[in-house]
Order: sequence, then C-alpha cells, then structure tokens
Amino acid sequence: MPSSTDRRTPAVPEENEPDTAREREEERKPEPDETPGTESERAEPDEPKSVPDEPKSEPDEPEETETDAEADEPEPEPEPVVRPSVRRRRVAAAVSVFGELLITAGVILGLFVVYSLWWTNVIANQEAKRDSDAVRDSWAQGEDDGDDSTAPAEFDPEDGIGFLHVPAMTDADILVKEGIDLDILNGGVAGYYDEPVQSAMPWEEGNFSLAAHRDGHGAKFHNIHKIEEGDAIVFETKNTWYIYRAYAILPETSKYNTAVLDPIPEESGRTEAGQYITLTTCTPVYTSQHRYVVWGELVRTEHVNAERTPPEELRQADD
Repeated sequence: MPSSTDRRTPAVPEENEPDTAREREEERKPEPDETPGTESERAEPDEPKSVPDEPKSEPDEPEETETDAEADEPEPEPEPVVRPSVRRRRVAAAVSVFGELLITAGVILGLFVVYSLWWTNVIANQEAKRDSDAVRDSWAQGEDDGDDSTAPAEFDPEDGIGFLHVPAMTDADILVKEGIDLDILNGGVAGYYDEPVQSAMPWEEGNFSLAAHRDGHGAKFHNIHKIEEGDAIVFETKNTWYIYRAYAILPETSKYNTAVLDPIPEESGRTEAGQYITLTTCTPVYTSQHRYVVWGELVRTEHVNAERTPPEELRQADD
C-alpha cells in the first residue's frame, strides 16, 4: 500500500529532473525589479548609484598683491583719544582769533592802499578838471587889459591863477591855486606857498614856489624826478606865457628846509635877484620824509594870442 507521501507527490520521471533543477535556479534568481550588481551593491539597494559629474574648469585665482597682503594684516588698535586740556583749548582759540584779526587787518590795509593810490586820483582828477574848465571859461568871458597883475573884478586866487606845463614830467596842464593846505592839494592841483614863506607871483621879482602831491590825490608831481637841467617849465596865465629853464635839482632835503623857497634860492647856486620858479614835492615816492626840489629861472615871456598858441617849447613836446 503506498504511503501518504507517495499519494501527495506523484512520481516524476527522471527525464524531468533537469526541468526541476532549472526551476529551482530560476527561483533563486532575483526579482525583475531588483537591480543586479555586486554583493556590495545588493547590500545597499537604497543608495542610488552616483554618476560622475563632468569636470568643471575652476577660475584662476588672482595673485595676491601687496595691497591685499596689507589689507590682510590686522589693523593696529586705535590709540586712546587724549583730549586737550582747558589751557590748550584756550590758547588755540586765542591763536585762531588773532589769526582772523590779522587777515582782517590785511584786507583793510589793502583796501586803504587801493583807495589812497588809485581812487583818490580818480576823484581828484575829476575835481581838477571841473575847476580848470571854470578858470578857462572865466578867461574867455572876462574883459582883458593885457596886464596879468590886474585881477579881474570877481577874481579869487583860490579858484586858480593859471596852469603849469612841464613836458618832461607830464603831458597834462596843472591848475595852480593859492595855498598848500591838504584840502587844496587833495583836489588834484598844485598850490603856491602862502606860508611859511610867501611866494612871489610869476610877473613879480622873486621866487614863484609851488607844491603838489607825488602820490595819490592826482599825484601831479609824481614824475618830478624825470626833469633834467635845461628842460622847459612853462606857466600859463590869462595873458602871458612864462617860460623857465630848469637849472638845478636837489633830490633830497629836509621837509623843514624853507631856505629852498627864499626869493634868492642860494642853495640852488644863485646869488642875485631874479625871477625864479621852484617845484617841491615829497620823496621818496609814497612817503613824506623828505622833499625833492627843482629850480628854474625865467628866460622869456610871450603874450597869449587869440588862439592861445603855446610857445615853441610846448609845441616841440607835442610833436
């Protein structure tokens, strides 16, 4: 009687055994979804297989410069701030104020120089022109007896007695008034001395002595140093041209030396009476420490014609 095992498992012919062995091998094969690989790969199925990235070219790193090296150096620790003492702050404030005062003083001084040497000339020349025109107008309107010593009925010497012409010194004609006070000379004119020595008039024997500014307020005698011996000095009145010749020059003398104004100016070398002219002004330029003196002597006179034709000395200077 066959056993139970025999009934449950039918006999398989031997030629079928190879099929059974093949099936067993297929059972041992991995499932289709499994990824074949090595044992290490099968041991770690969850880790995805890494794919090598394409090699990337790394940018060239800039070379380290000295500046970068210095920047990399640690910064020195700042020194503690030391506040100046109260005394030092006060000294600094005083120096600052003093400096500002010096700057202000310099600006004021500069403006004063501009005023003294330029603006006063502008004002004085304008005033002198008005006065000169007034004198010439009065000459043209007044009656003339041909005598300079006869003053017009309404003549005032402060208005002006005539005009000085010195071609070597200036091209302008200089109005001459009475007196040497600053309020007169500041008007851009020359004045004849009324003190400490009384000047003679051109038509008189003696010394016709004049003064004018050398800088500022018209500076009519600014170029007095250009006069040389033999140069013409002409004084024009209503009726007469008085022609002098420079014969002596004193570049410097004391401002208290009134002997240069004497009727016979012996310091000039003259010892006899005559008709002289003396020009005086300050020296050196831009100071009033000393006096510059030029002496001239009358050589002739000419009557003024209706056209007021200048003498030859002035005509030659104009040519």
